[in-house]
Amino acid sequence: MPRLDINRSGEMEAFVQVVDRGGFSAAARALGMTPSAVSKLVARLEARLATQLVHRSTRKLQLTPEGQTFYERSVRVLADLDEAERCAAAAAAPRGRVGISASVSFGHVVLVPLLPRLLAAYPDLTLDLGLTDRVVDLMDERADIAIRWGRLQSSDLVARLLGHTRQLIVGSPGYLQRHGTPTTRDELEQHNRLGTNYRRLTPDWPLRDAGGKAIDLPIVGNVRAADGETLRYLALEGVGLARLSVYHIHADLLAGTLVPVMEAFNPGDTEPIHAVYLGKSGRLPARIRAVLDFLVEHVQLPPVDEDWANFKPNRPAAPAPRAGAAIEK
Repeated sequence: MPRLDINRSGEMEAFVQVVDRGGFSAAARALGMTPSAVSKLVARLEARLATQLVHRSTRKLQLTPEGQTFYERSVRVLADLDEAERCAAAAAAPRGRVGISASVSFGHVVLVPLLPRLLAAYPDLTLDLGLTDRVVDLMDERADIAIRWGRLQSSDLVARLLGHTRQLIVGSPGYLQRHGTPTTRDELEQHNRLGTNYRRLTPDWPLRDAGGKAIDLPIVGNVRAADGETLRYLALEGVGLARLSVYHIHADLLAGTLVPVMEAFNPGDTEPIHAVYLGKSGRLPARIRAVLDFLVEHVQLPPVDEDWANFKPNRPAAPAPRAGAAIEK
């Protein structure tokens, strides 16, 4: 049974170098060692094997029959070690499949536009995207990374923060022209309020009154949808008001195609957006770690402290045409 503190591969490498280069001095130069250190390694190897491997003289070295056999096998073993290290290094490089789960809105607005840069940086990656506003089980869905919006529940998942967002109640200029811009809670109750059917979310819009007290307004409208992108489209088409994340509708706000309303009643709460995954970061495969690091570095969300109550769009949009599905109230 070999002792665990013996550097067997180091002894073998020293012996092979001595044979290949014809002497201890040349082997020492190749290994970056002193000739005496190389001589000690070979002597220790011979002592451990209880076999003389090489005859030494002042002018040349000569292998014993046992030394010749050991040399030939050592060359093969060292070649196998080199190949094993190359394979391990290749496996550690960012390559292979990475499953990513994200909401439809985050996927279209934030994630997908970053993918060309990610794939250019890591051309050996294969990305498997699953865009759904349903909270997925990473193991069941074979997802390596999931983008989660809001406060995280206690679990075995590890999280890396990508940023924060807040939500606005918005409507299209055409809708507001037809139905008026609400400025009080009572007026807001008269509007078509588009909502989600997520089981994990409460069916209310959080507001606050003039005194800062939290109040909730039930979502009462003619559409409930399972993803925010559907609500954004309906709001743009003038079907009703929707409460959406700023990152999701930022371009619409800048263009004036969606207009914030009831900002005086907005509680201003922010929500974190995380990339979550299973396992400890120090033990992650390189393919997953590379994607996580890329997202943390490159995901950029709009600032949460923008004064949307007094915001003026870059180019105010013309009133949208009347949508056939819009509710008259």
